Amino acid sequence: MFMAFLARGQAPKYSNEFLSVGVGSRALSMANANVALANGVTAGYWNPAAMRMMKSPYDASIMHAEYFAGIAKYDYMGFAMKKDTSAAWGISLLRFAVDDIPNTTELIDQDGNIDYDRVSYFSAADYALLFSYSRSTSIPGLGIGANVKIIYRNIGEFASAWGFGIDAAVHYKKDKWNFAAMARDVTSTFNAWSFNEEELIIEVEDSIYNIAPKNALELTLPRLILGVSRDFVIYDKIGASVETDVVLSFDGKRNVLAGSDLLSLDPVIGMELDYNNFFFVRAGLGNIQQVQNFSDEGWSTQPNMGVGIKYRGITIDYALTDIGDQSVALYSNVFTLSYSFGEK
Repeated sequence: MFMAFLARGQAPKYSNEFLSVGVGSRALSMANANVALANGVTAGYWNPAAMRMMKSPYDASIMHAEYFAGIAKYDYMGFAMKKDTSAAWGISLLRFAVDDIPNTTELIDQDGNIDYDRVSYFSAADYALLFSYSRSTSIPGLGIGANVKIIYRNIGEFASAWGFGIDAAVHYKKDKWNFAAMARDVTSTFNAWSFNEEELIIEVEDSIYNIAPKNALELTLPRLILGVSRDFVIYDKIGASVETDVVLSFDGKRNVLAGSDLLSLDPVIGMELDYNNFFFVRAGLGNIQQVQNFSDEGWSTQPNMGVGIKYRGITIDYALTDIGDQSVALYSNVFTLSYSFGEK
């Protein structure tokens, strides 16, 4: 952590930001307010310390989402199992990619003619593999957990990177209350890039330019997420859960509700209504930003909503989520299919 702060000035902002998008339609429809309410296999991403509270011996989940009118594809799959009554482990795989990008660097041949047959296509893809572990402590209601994550990033034949990082988390449950803290990239995450210089050379008239970056090391600084939630019984079989989170970033001032050169603070809130643990309605509000429209300034928010159905271990969740400002960005439809099994 200390070394990360010393390197803050050299760390790029939004490094490995694809790992902040979130997984699971339940969490996305609640504006990512999920570190305290997380359960099942998706807890491996949101808060591995909560995975120990899985109700079934095994849990699996898959998700597919498309952003920016289908240009970007985002996929997730995960599996978790209980080791015993106090511990659980899981594995998660994430991919965020833009496929079929035209490579026009060879569009013009040596004679100066345009030849479309020389156009090739490549993908810019980010991958993350998470290994999660969770267990209870000697303190009733308190659990700890961690993620070990391996990152692979690829930009066609031009560049690729390998990264390694660790997340740490705690979760405490007291009656109807849940308290949680999730420290992402707690030791800082390092991506080591390698570049194909032959593909990054540009010839302009009689000059040759090598556009390969000089720095091959990318650093992701820690991020701390604090969350608290509470469950309610509204009437008979109707219940509710409300969570509020605060995301603290340490990579410089971001366009969030409050920020400084050292720290940025981004609050989110989410709510879930359920009927007999069968039908769910969810909503959330986050991504509070200050925007400037020519001569005036204002604030924008990101509203989200969704529904879910759970029956005999099978859960289908749907989220309608915005990328940013509600009047500008396109909404995306996100579906998640989960299956809990192994109970007698």
